[in-house]
Amino acid sequence: MTTSLGAKVAGGSTRFAVRAPQAEAVELCLFDGAAETRHPMTRAQEGWALDLPGDLTGARYGYRAHGPYAPEHNLWFDPAKLLVDPYALELDRRFVQHPRLAQFGEDTADIVPRAIATGPLPEVPPAPPRFQRGGLIYELNVAGFTALRPDVPKAQRGTVAALAHPAVIAHLKKLHVSAVELMPIIAWIDERHLPPLGLANHWGYNPVAMMALDVGLCPGGVAELRETVAALHAAGIGVILDLVFNHSGESDIHGGTLSLRGLDPAAYARAPDGSLINDTGCGNTLDFANPAVRQLMIDTLDHFVRHCGIDGFRFDLAPVIARGPGFDPHAPIFEELAAHRRLADRVMIAEPWDIGPGGYQLGRFPANWLEWNDTFRDDVRRFWRGTGTAGALATRIAGSSDLFGADCRSINFLAAHDGFTLADTVAYEHRHNHANGEDNRDGHGENHAWNGGVEGPTDDPQVLARRAADVRALLGTLFASTGTIMLTAGDEFGRTQHGNNNAYCQDMPVVWEGRDTALEDHVAALAAQRAHYLASFITFAEGGAWLSPEGAPMTPALWDNPATDGFTFERRHGDDPATLRVSRSNRAAHWSR
Repeated sequence: MTTSLGAKVAGGSTRFAVRAPQAEAVELCLFDGAAETRHPMTRAQEGWALDLPGDLTGARYGYRAHGPYAPEHNLWFDPAKLLVDPYALELDRRFVQHPRLAQFGEDTADIVPRAIATGPLPEVPPAPPRFQRGGLIYELNVAGFTALRPDVPKAQRGTVAALAHPAVIAHLKKLHVSAVELMPIIAWIDERHLPPLGLANHWGYNPVAMMALDVGLCPGGVAELRETVAALHAAGIGVILDLVFNHSGESDIHGGTLSLRGLDPAAYARAPDGSLINDTGCGNTLDFANPAVRQLMIDTLDHFVRHCGIDGFRFDLAPVIARGPGFDPHAPIFEELAAHRRLADRVMIAEPWDIGPGGYQLGRFPANWLEWNDTFRDDVRRFWRGTGTAGALATRIAGSSDLFGADCRSINFLAAHDGFTLADTVAYEHRHNHANGEDNRDGHGENHAWNGGVEGPTDDPQVLARRAADVRALLGTLFASTGTIMLTAGDEFGRTQHGNNNAYCQDMPVVWEGRDTALEDHVAALAAQRAHYLASFITFAEGGAWLSPEGAPMTPALWDNPATDGFTFERRHGDDPATLRVSRSNRAAHWSR
């Protein structure tokens, strides 16, 4: 059952309800332009509520909470702070950083976005997810993916609506995309250190209100997202939202008071000494031992399924949602999701690591979840770089049974939004993050990458040819592998971040003009073959023979020797015999039938 929190219009009146169990008083603040009218609310269980006459759809509102201000005791009540409703669905502007957000007694009504009362929303008819395991997930940044797309109208570029444009859908269909995975489209705030550096967060992994769509990415609000999802569904393409429930943009004790901190600070996990737990590296961690936090997550997912038709969700730093405080593979959130009538069949994807104690949990999420498999990425890169073994590569191609058993829940990928792009993996051995303002200390230090003999851009035809062959070998491995696969937008035609492997604060939109169309066509051919034989990639068939490149049976010595050039697998089981050939010297990995 969903909660009654938020702004609800029904029966000729509008009810506002917000959770703030430790507050001494809460005021609803209605705005008409800059003019603010405050209405005292009445305590209702652990929340506060107020009924106002009339249909207030479209009204701009926020809250002010009164109570003790004692940060050392995790109490942050400051009526000078305008607070965003944690259940807001739409906002009237983007979040911006300002020192007043963190200064007690400084009014922030002119800085903080106002929530918009949305009124009743139409529901999308229930339908199974438009996604099949073994297919291709296409990860994309909404703004960057369409900002420079020449055949999309300028007014739509950089928005969710652009994804419904026929040219964009045609590109997705060419690649046989099963589902697009949208990097966060929820309203976020820049990290405090970015504005002084002249930088901004372009990825969105720093949300404040978990349901509210970012007005820059989705200016048409819930309706725009719903209509775009419908257009993608009509093309047979599912939609997965990348959501952040591990922390909020209110940051550490020096961060601003924007929403939960000023209403319900118990939403954040605290150590026994009262300090904020930081299992995320972002200053705070949402406490999933708190039923109200779990309810917020469930209500958020339910909203996007019920009102937008979303097929699934990817969870950033997913071990946090199963912490209480330690990771528990049987945490309450998993049972609650599985029991929910609209969420039980959704695609659930874990990024199975965070930076807290015991934070690496690859292979330990529920059997109906998919997991990002960074071990696939690293072992594949090691093999083609020349430092990995054929045995490790074969294990990854065959579905990573050492991690998932016979149930292949792996999402195999070579590159993602975080880290080197695919093209940069074979052009840069070292990170080049100097533009981020952190003295090149941020981002992964070990990328299992290589450069073909020259670091970065080059005109050397031999180096360029080697890099092109390396990219095709990596892609061949990905598309030959058992499990669901993921490709990040633009990697199919040579997208580069110029060696920056942590480009969250760099505006690097996908460049469509002058792209490598030959590589794009090659990827499309790989995708077409995989789509034709999709069932073959859901489980790795038994009954085959593993052979050396010379045709002899593979032995443990060959599997474990980094000098082994590759292998052949002859699948003889069932009605679909096929041969997989991998050759490092020939830079080739492919199935043949």
